[in-house]
Amino acid sequence: MNTKSALYPRKSVLIMLLAPGVILYAGIAFFPIINALGLSFFKWSGGIERSFTGLDNYKFLFSDPLFWGALKNNLLIGLISIVGQVGIALILATLFTTRDIRFKGFHRSVIFFPVVLAAIIIGFIWTMVYSREYGLLNFILRGVKLDSLIKPWLDDPKIVIYSVCAPIVWQYIGYYMVIIASGITAIPREIFESADLDAAVGWRKLVYIVYPLVKNTIIVCVMMCISGSMKIFTHILIMTSGGPGNSSMVMAMYAYRNSFVKYKLGYGSAASIGILLISMLIIMGSRSIMRSKNEEQF
Repeated sequence: MNTKSALYPRKSVLIMLLAPGVILYAGIAFFPIINALGLSFFKWSGGIERSFTGLDNYKFLFSDPLFWGALKNNLLIGLISIVGQVGIALILATLFTTRDIRFKGFHRSVIFFPVVLAAIIIGFIWTMVYSREYGLLNFILRGVKLDSLIKPWLDDPKIVIYSVCAPIVWQYIGYYMVIIASGITAIPREIFESADLDAAVGWRKLVYIVYPLVKNTIIVCVMMCISGSMKIFTHILIMTSGGPGNSSMVMAMYAYRNSFVKYKLGYGSAASIGILLISMLIIMGSRSIMRSKNEEQF
């Protein structure tokens, strides 16, 4: 028996083994995109008849101020998520890789627990937290005699977008903490021991030792954070549905309303393709900027 042929199967065998998974993935991921791209050139309300409109859907999409307002909200959520999720996760991961913290496993489990919850559950929980009459947040403010800070957190157009960011940040801190902690544990212990001898502790240790050595991991986390912020939907749907008015509208909510509330399925498909293209441009642009800065420093 040829040992080499046993270790390295023929290409035909590999194709046969990989084909079912590739076909399934293509059917789930690529076919809906292609189908949406085709529908985006039509005016269609879900019935039998549909009329070809060419690029009219895209012209209206990119001239609609509501869509650009939704994009602005997505970018704001992304910025807050990067600072809140990745920033706090970096600090926590650094703390949990030191010797001074006790019950590390318990603390990690508690912080990671929200990640395993569905976004719809998080939305319902924080809707109750934000309730003006019986919500936990306003109850605490009343208890500490800060009635002046009590607000309709989900009904004020000026603060609603910041209110919905809190549960998004809170839910995924543990996710990025685990990723960054795995990168920190890969750092040789000798480096930390040398840092302790040089009195590089606390913020010095974080800024001058941990951050430079896990920078590539942080870049990956930032890219994932941006990607998640561009497609945020369920939290907004449960907590505000894009309101009050359109003050918390995001791009996915915009496409959902046009497709399944107004039954403008052709225009909703154009909105979905527009979201895909804009998200890809933002992610690729952010990645190239961060990569170039990282290479300049080295």
